[in-house]
Formats: sequence, structure tokens, C-alpha cells
Amino acid sequence: MEKTKELKQIEDQFKTFQILDEEGKVVNEKAMPKLSDEELKELMTRMVYTRIWDQRAISLNRQGRLGFYAPVAGQEASMIGSQFALEKQDWILPGYRDIPQIHYHGVPLDQAFLWSRGHFMGGQMPEGVRVMMPQIIIGAQITQTAGVAMGLKKNKEDAVAITYTGDGGASQGDFYEGMNFAGAFNSPAIFVVQNNRFAISVPVEKQSAAGTIAQKAVAAGIHGVQVDGMDILAVYAATKEARQRGLDENGPTLIETLTYRYGPHTMAGDDPTRYRTSDEDDAWEKKDPLVRFRKFLEGKKLWTEKEEEKIVEQAKEDIKAAIKKADGAPKQKVSDLISNMAEELPANLKEQLEYYKEKESK
Repeated sequence: MEKTKELKQIEDQFKTFQILDEEGKVVNEKAMPKLSDEELKELMTRMVYTRIWDQRAISLNRQGRLGFYAPVAGQEASMIGSQFALEKQDWILPGYRDIPQIHYHGVPLDQAFLWSRGHFMGGQMPEGVRVMMPQIIIGAQITQTAGVAMGLKKNKEDAVAITYTGDGGASQGDFYEGMNFAGAFNSPAIFVVQNNRFAISVPVEKQSAAGTIAQKAVAAGIHGVQVDGMDILAVYAATKEARQRGLDENGPTLIETLTYRYGPHTMAGDDPTRYRTSDEDDAWEKKDPLVRFRKFLEGKKLWTEKEEEKIVEQAKEDIKAAIKKADGAPKQKVSDLISNMAEELPANLKEQLEYYKEKESK
């Protein structure tokens, strides 16, 4: 399809926002966020921790000790950088891959493992932690975010609602409806599309004729930005700005982070070698967010190999303890599932609940 001059002009407005290049060099000094040395190190700590967590989760899944799991390696900068820009009072409405964000927002590791196993306790978020249970339905969290953001505005809270989906989620009707609603009511919502190039196996170029996902914000009348999702400082800065925009009542923001998942879509039988080339994998590995940020910190004398090794070991110990705690959770019963379906059970479910309670007591 040959694009018109007017369409090209729109797409040209969405140039990729970047602060660090692949070598960890600052290429946009003006945009550098004001972060202390300790905060910079904390960003790296969380990315390293998450990479080890991802490796261990994949191993646990293969051992049959975890249920559903969606790998995150390659997307750490997008996930960690955006969550780091939030405040405790902000709401996160995650998709099924967005477990690192909700962990750093207050959800314990063992609970994340229980959610992966489908245990009802995995969805019972701790008191005071503003996180919704990870959404399995593609894009459903986007319309929910529009509603939560509207509630925050009506209550005059100093908070925003942020949600995450992949490029595939941007092909869903909920994506457009949620942004349109939030835009119409000028709600403090942030919609993050982590464009990891493939909706399971379908390349982004076959999902949409649009040159960017960020430009879809134009139709909703909201702000849109495309960010280098392998650059944690750029992701942080874009999210921080989006949060302030929402609080200032200047409307929602759509953030497209250009990133890449190094592993399969999920551990449920997906084989990325069937739809990705080794050349493509190699090209994106050179953009690895950990390698890039490590070079940046080393240039500032803020990071050493010894420090990283300590984080790796700490992550392994934490994960070992968390899976042990998850193993100790009470075995899930059918009556647990029924009783958690609704606050007020209809007659047929009450009947089933009594039946299973009696059966389980024998």
C-alpha cells in the first residue's frame, strides 16, 4: 500500500525517543531524567534480578513446578523503567507477562508463583497494593484501565492508572475503546504497548498498516510517543512525563516501547524458531537492555561485576525461598474456586458449593 503524503507526515511525528544508544552512550542529554546514583543502580539491580528470575521461572516451568509462564527476557527495560516512574498510590492493570511490574509495586514473589499455578490465593492482592490480577484475556485490561482512571479523577486522587499489553493487544477492539473512553473523559490513564515484534507468531507488520503503534493515539485525541524499549532511561522519562500529564489533567498517554522478547511467547509449546530468524535474534541481542545500561553505569564508575554477582545470588536465594513458600500453600479445592466466583453466589452455585464441601470433608 502506497501511503499518502499526509499519512507520512503523521507517522514522521512519531520518531523513536531515546536517551542511551546501544553502546550505553548518552545521545539525548536534554532528556536525561534526574535520578541519583543510587536510583540508577537500583534500576540495574532490578533488571539483573528480573533476568535471573525469568531464567529460574522457565526452569521451574519445565520441571512442572509452575503453570502458565510468559518469558520476559529482553523486555526488562520496558517493564522496570515504566514501573519505577510510578508512585505507590498509582494503579497497575497488568497483562499476563507483566509480573515484574506488579512485584516491584508490592506483590510478593511467592504470590506471583501461586498465580502462575492458577491458585486462587495468587489473585488475592495484598492490602494497600494497587494492582489488579494479571489479565489473561488479550486487551481486556485496557478498557478496565479507562474505568479505574476515571474513578481516580472523580475521587480527585493524586494517582494514575497504567496498563500494559503487547503489539497483539493493539489489534483488539478493547484497545481502541479504552483509549477513546479515557480520551473523551480526559482521564489520568497511561497505555503502554510493549511492541516485541510478534503477537505470538504474527509479525507486527502484518497486524497493522500503521507505521507505528504510537500514532494510533491521534484517532483517540490523546498524546502518543514511541520509545526505545531497550533503553531504561528513555522508558522511565517517557512514563514520568505521562504520569505528570495525567495528574495535570492534560489527558491520557499511549506509550509504544520498541522491544523484543528473547524467549517464546509463553512456555505452552510456542517455538519462536518457526517464525523468527537467527539474524533477527542476533540483531536484537546487540540491543540487550542489561548490556546497554551496564556499559552506561560502568562508564560512570557505578557498577562492577562483583556487585552484579551478589544480585544474581540474592535472586536465586529469594526465588528458592518463594517457591518453597508457594509449595506450602493449602491445596486448592473445588469449593475454594466456587466460593471465590462471586460475593453473592446464585442458587445453583450455592447448591454446588454445599455438595463439594460435604464431599471434601469425607
